[in-house]
Amino acid sequence: MKKLLALTAFLPAPALAAVGPFVSLKNTDFIVLLAFLLFIAVLFYYKVPGMLGGMLDKRAETIQAELDEAKALREEAQTLLASYERKQKEVAAQADRIVAEAKREAEAAATQAKEDLKASIARRLQSAEDQIASAEASAVREVRDRAISVAIAAAANVVAAKTTAADQNSLIDDAIAQVKDKLH
Repeated sequence: MKKLLALTAFLPAPALAAVGPFVSLKNTDFIVLLAFLLFIAVLFYYKVPGMLGGMLDKRAETIQAELDEAKALREEAQTLLASYERKQKEVAAQADRIVAEAKREAEAAATQAKEDLKASIARRLQSAEDQIASAEASAVREVRDRAISVAIAAAANVVAAKTTAADQNSLIDDAIAQVKDKLH
């Protein structure tokens, strides 16, 4: 008996509560079974399993629609990415072409600047040579004019020293007559 009492100490107490025949309102197991079956019947009467199935189906459809939308968005994003990568390559190629064109234009501009500089130097050299020639001609003219002035002064001194007053008067009269003939 002690063994039975020790064994019952480890068994749950509600299991020993049901005493007597199973189909009896005094049997708690039977009452719980009836309540459970009644609960299940009420659930089926109000079509709760159908509603739960419908809700689960609706939720599955919503999830599927979201997955389809996400897939479409992903495909659209991949298309946009490919488009942007293609545009980036085109822009990079265009930038390379622009840089190459700018280098070519810079080289052409440098060549043109060299040619312009050579032409400018040539013009300046020619201008300097012209100025030198002009200055040389001016100096020659000044020397000649000075030589003429000196020669005239020397000739005047020689003529004045070797001629008499009567000869001088006759030379003056001849000069006036020559000027008169040339003017008329």
